[in-house]
Amino acid sequence: MAMAETAPRAAEGQSFERASFTGSASEYFGIWIVNVLLTIITLSIYSAWAKVRRMRYFYGNTVVLDRAFEYHATGKQIFIGRLIVTAFVIVLNIGTAIFPPVGIVTPILILIALPWLIKRSLRFNARVTSYRNVRFDFVGTAGGAFVAIMLGSFIAFISFGILAPLASRWTWRYLFNNLRYGDRPFSSDPQLGRLYGVWILPALIVFLGSIIFGFIAFIAIMGAATVMRESAELTSTQMTVLSIVGLYAGLFIYFILYGIAGLFYRAGVRNVAWSAAELDDRHQLVSDISRPRYAWIAISNVIVTVLTLGLMRPWAAVRMARYVNEHTGIRINGDPGEILASIEASGAAISAEYMDMEGFDFGF
Repeated sequence: MAMAETAPRAAEGQSFERASFTGSASEYFGIWIVNVLLTIITLSIYSAWAKVRRMRYFYGNTVVLDRAFEYHATGKQIFIGRLIVTAFVIVLNIGTAIFPPVGIVTPILILIALPWLIKRSLRFNARVTSYRNVRFDFVGTAGGAFVAIMLGSFIAFISFGILAPLASRWTWRYLFNNLRYGDRPFSSDPQLGRLYGVWILPALIVFLGSIIFGFIAFIAIMGAATVMRESAELTSTQMTVLSIVGLYAGLFIYFILYGIAGLFYRAGVRNVAWSAAELDDRHQLVSDISRPRYAWIAISNVIVTVLTLGLMRPWAAVRMARYVNEHTGIRINGDPGEILASIEASGAAISAEYMDMEGFDFGF
């Protein structure tokens, strides 16, 4: 079906604009291969600058209304952030080796530091991103990061995924409600019912897949037991090897099941959260990713990348970026030119203040 046929219909006085990705796999391959080689040669030191080159390429090829996004971070900022985190880990390990009780305190220190690091990283990535010379900003707190991301993840885990939609709602509200474009706020309040609506299919994939796998495993175990009873040739070592192979095969199948379910859930939640989001309480964001198509692209990307020993990674990255961008848009309430000009005028001064305020990227 053509893109025009699937685009949400704009009401009178509204303009619906989709994003696009203008890069190509061959073009990105040149950037990627240089990044890989220099990262290896410099023992990963260049990876900070490699990230900047990668981000600038993908941001610079993400286009809305004929204008691309820009990424302003430097390799030095990312490198210093990584040095700080690495030094923190080294100090904790040395402290544990010298005085073992420090190991008890380490998890507590990490739990205290993580929300702050997450908040700082979100603010850093927002402030080094601009569109039409207007920077983004993130004003969330460390406490909000703890509740929305860490506590939400814990609740989803202990509930075996049943409360995952609630955790997703907390996360996306935290991300969008604290995001700014210049002086204009974003907001999102995804409905819990809609989030559970996209949760049902992934839950069924895991549940039914587990039942089918359990049945197959039961038949296989019974068959193996029968063979072992009738054969005196199998040694205890061979039986141990067969048991280990069976265990890892089972874990691999569960990994595949959860991976597929996770892809379906991720795409569905993105559609709900983005389509519930607004800029300046007037302009609605839209995401209409096809969950089966998204899962197919992600899975086939992994397969092709593995089979080519990583050489097709640039093709996979560009392929996914193009698909996601083409299914992301914004419904602008009013004349796009006038609205963007107004945002540029009011957001320019704020953006100038961010030039020396980005800090460092801690990679969270």
